[in-house]
Amino acid sequence: MKYSYKLSDAIHILAYVDIMPEGEDVSSNGIALSIESNASVVRQLMANLKKAGLLESTVGTAKPKLARPANKITLLDVFQAVEINHELLHVDPRTNMDCPVGANIQQTLNGAYERVQKAAEDEMSKLTIQDMVNNINELVNENAG
Repeated sequence: MKYSYKLSDAIHILAYVDIMPEGEDVSSNGIALSIESNASVVRQLMANLKKAGLLESTVGTAKPKLARPANKITLLDVFQAVEINHELLHVDPRTNMDCPVGANIQQTLNGAYERVQKAAEDEMSKLTIQDMVNNINELVNENAG
């Protein structure tokens, strides 16, 4: 099973842009070093974040900034900006319709998965980039002392 790291990397990008002081490298190359990813992947995520109104940047300059305050950008905003398929869980469409379980598992799981999706989205809507930045800063301070 292949996992998507788009949400994690997009949150990383927004936190990095918010935390890094003036004069630090906030180019796609600099951010890619922090994520340990390819700069083209970072540029694509940044383009998606910009399109969603979460990030501002000017072509030819390496000075991106958050499009709104970090406490006004939720993890749900970021998730919807970068993930093509917004469904967290997926039901296997291939089941044996001659089996009582196989014939009914899809409908059963669809209902359950809708509840899980709603709960996850509700929780993501309560968490912000500012929450992530605050936690990062707390961990930095703990590890420095």
